[in-house]
This record gives sequence, C-alpha cells and structure tokens, in this order.
Amino acid sequence: MATMSKELVIIGGGPAGMSAAVAAYDAGIRDILILERDKSLGGILRQCIHNGFGLHRFGEELTGPEYAYRYELQVRERNIPVKLGTMVLDITPDKTVTAMNGEDGLFTIDAKAIILAMGCRERPKGALNIAGTRPAGIFTAGTAQRFVNMDGYMPGKKVVILGSGDIGLIMARRMTLEGAEVKAVCELMPYSGGLARNIEQCLNDFSIPLMLSHTVVEIHGKERVEGVTIAKVDENRRPIPETRQFIECDTLLLSVGLLPENELTKSANIGLDRITGGAVVDQNRSTELEGVFACGNVLHVHDLVDYVSEEADIAGRAAAEYIKGNTASGRSISLSTDGKVRYTVPQRISANENVTVYFRVADVYRDVRIVVRDKDRVIINKKKQKVAPGEMETVTLTREMIESVAGDNLSFSIEK
Repeated sequence: MATMSKELVIIGGGPAGMSAAVAAYDAGIRDILILERDKSLGGILRQCIHNGFGLHRFGEELTGPEYAYRYELQVRERNIPVKLGTMVLDITPDKTVTAMNGEDGLFTIDAKAIILAMGCRERPKGALNIAGTRPAGIFTAGTAQRFVNMDGYMPGKKVVILGSGDIGLIMARRMTLEGAEVKAVCELMPYSGGLARNIEQCLNDFSIPLMLSHTVVEIHGKERVEGVTIAKVDENRRPIPETRQFIECDTLLLSVGLLPENELTKSANIGLDRITGGAVVDQNRSTELEGVFACGNVLHVHDLVDYVSEEADIAGRAAAEYIKGNTASGRSISLSTDGKVRYTVPQRISANENVTVYFRVADVYRDVRIVVRDKDRVIINKKKQKVAPGEMETVTLTREMIESVAGDNLSFSIEK
C-alpha cells in the first residue's frame, strides 16, 4: 500500500473544499491535495442549474455550475493537485488519511493538517416511518434534481412534495417548468424550512399550494405510486384523522432535511454537536482534534453557498497558520443558547479576535431582540422584525467585546 505525505489534505471538492484550498494556498501553503469522490469538482452545485448563487461573494447572480466553475478556475490557476474519483475510507486521530481510487488503488496520506469538507446528504424515506406500500416513484428531492438537470429523466408527471426545504421548493418550480403538475407541497411544521425568496419565486409565482402543518400519512400504489393520503397535524405533530384527504399522484418527492456527512469525523473520534450533527469548532473552524478543521455543510447546513465559501476561507487560512506553527490561544469561551436559538457556530472561542457567529432559531419570532450576554451584562442587543428557522442569522463579536468577557461563557437568546 502506497504512502505519501502532505502538509494539507482537503476531503471534498465542492464549494467548501475548493474555497478552503484557495485560501490556504494564498496564505502560503503549497503542499495541498484535494480528494473528491465524484468524477469532477463542484459538489452539489453541478446539479443546481438555477440562479441565485454568488450575490454576496461575486456581486452578481450565477447558476450553481457557474459558481463552482469560478472556484475550479482558481484551483487550476494555482495548480493545486486534485484526485478525483477518490473515496476516503478512514481518518485516524494522528491525521493519517486512508483512501482509494481506480488509478492508485488503496493508499494512505500522512497529513500535517486536514480540512473536512464532505458536505451533507438528504434524510431518506426510511427515517420517516410513513405507512403504506413501497412502490416506485418515491425520490428525495436532490435525487430528482439530478435526474432532471443532469441525466435528462423526468421522475413523474403528477407530483406531491413532502417538506419545504430549499431543494423541495426549487424542485417544485423545476418540475412545473418541465411540464409536471405539482399538486401540493406539504410541511409538517407551521412554518416553511426554506428561504422566503424561494417560497415566493418557486411556489407563489406558480400558484403551487404550500400546506403548512400537514404531512403524508399513507402511500398508495403497488408497482408505482398512485396517490398519497395527507392530513393536518396538531400542535404535537400528530395527524388529525378527520382531516385526511387523498391526492392522486405518481411521484412523491421528499425534502425532509439534510444530514452532515460525518462518518469520517466520527472515525477520528472528533466530538459532534448534537443539534448541528457537525463537529464542535472554535472561531477558526478548528475541531477538538488539533490540526483538523471543518467547514461548509459538513459542519452545519447553510442557506447560501456564499456563506459556505466565507467559512471555508476561515478554515483554509487557519489550517495554513497551524501548519506554519502560528497558533494563538489563551481564551476558552463557550457559547450557550436559550432553546429559541437552536445552536451557534462556532460553539467556542479560543482567542481575542473579531468573530462572526452563525446561528439558527427554533421557530418564527417577530419583533424580537437578539441578545448576547456575559453573565448579567448585555454586550449585543440587536432588534429584528422577524427571524425564522429557514434563514441563517449572524452577529459579530468584536475583539474588544471578547477581551471584555469576564467569565467563560456567552449566552445567546431571543427576547421580546
């Protein structure tokens, strides 16, 4: 089995992996290797042919492939090596990466630093426990997106979508444009899990009904889906029997959440956050295992790819500084939440420097304040007309704020 050494190994060649590689290169690291299991760079962006990408990063509206190509060009211009069609099998706590591909076979890499950028996967139907038969015609929304946008196959003609995540909303529009009839988008929660602009552009503009507090309770059909039974749910998310109604369809698309792809993270015994499903990190996106960093959707699910690139820049620069031996420390401040704020990234702060904290809320709240406290002292009090689970929120803690923190904890809360 061949063994090689690299200063920096990046696992994943999507927007996070490419952005991190470019940032590390620009910070002075030249011995970099990107490992990507697909046949080309770009990750999920290759099948996201709709526009809306790059507004923050490039100041213009791009499609997913265009955004990915911008970063692929930057990787190529810097001659950063890439191994495509390469599956990473294991990471050990001493930063040994085991991988394989058709050209090199099984090989290992001894790395000084590793950046995890594996992205996320869709929650499958098996996790939902829906009653009924198991016919053909049930797809995750991302699978249907790949069939339509990359392979040229139509999954069906009469469609019901369960879940109102962004991929589900986008596929409601896409299927309509391709000639299918989207009967309804059903959402278990009393609010949508997608961006407000996607609800407007993908559902309202095409008169597709969004049925909040509804779920699919039964699937009908033997060889192929013939219909689904939906029902309204109560405040405990239990179906109300008298509200059951049958919808005829030949396709059910599932957009019921994304799960960070963290099997490799677990194999390295890196601690995971129970809410995000990703690694616990500091402001540099450094995990609990020294020299291993995480960024992008493997860390927490983002709304916008622009934020993925921002976060990957942080991880890439931090990995470069770690390789050079420039690691600042001295603080150990944990970030806690009140339940209305579901989680924060980062979860801890380890140095006195400006830190942008990303977080999501647990419900839709109107006319509220985002409050950050150091014990009883309020250091941020930010008014918001509306916050929703589908939209990422941010606050910036300045170096002066962090230097003034007396304790070892900052609490984040939503208050009236």
